[in-house]
Amino acid sequence: MRTVDGRVAGRRGQATRQKLLDCLSEMLSSSPYRDVKVIDVARRAGTSPATFYQYFPDVEGAVLEIADQVAADGAGLAELLEGRSWAGRAGWQTAQELVDGFLDFWKKNDAILRVVDLGAAEGDKRFYKLRMKILNSVNGSLTAAVAELQAKGRVDKDVHPAAVAGSLVTMLAAVASHQKGFTSWGVKQAELKPNLALLVYLGVTGRKPTK
Repeated sequence: MRTVDGRVAGRRGQATRQKLLDCLSEMLSSSPYRDVKVIDVARRAGTSPATFYQYFPDVEGAVLEIADQVAADGAGLAELLEGRSWAGRAGWQTAQELVDGFLDFWKKNDAILRVVDLGAAEGDKRFYKLRMKILNSVNGSLTAAVAELQAKGRVDKDVHPAAVAGSLVTMLAAVASHQKGFTSWGVKQAELKPNLALLVYLGVTGRKPTK
């Protein structure tokens, strides 16, 4: 791990760097991204702006570090679909566990994912690539699942596997980022998950689930 000027950071430096990232993460949970300043992050970490600049070029650079780690963690979402069946009751369970895992991941990383979405929406390729890295961890497996069912004659031949998978993943991400908003529509979290799982199952298999 190196500093901005290329020097290797020692154990103490690495600890300081991580503390700055942790403090920034906490601040993003309670403050708009644009309002977070280097001096505030440094003060919260008990250090100086000069120390912050030893490790990061600016707040955005530090945010990208956090987002990169979250994207790496997001690769674990693929495990929710590895070797899983989409047939009958097993398929219904697969859909439910995918929805549970996806919504939980988004809720856990809500603050940084909001910034990633913002950057991607504004056309920043760095944030766009990180967002796609997270979505691709699920998209590929869903595409393969639809294609496999199609090959077995269980899904209509006119269905485009990648288009269906991409639509479902985009829906999951949109719902995940809007979880708090569902309460204003009178929808509880316990009601949201099974209904979202139903849409996922229908999208993949084209059939109603066997519960």
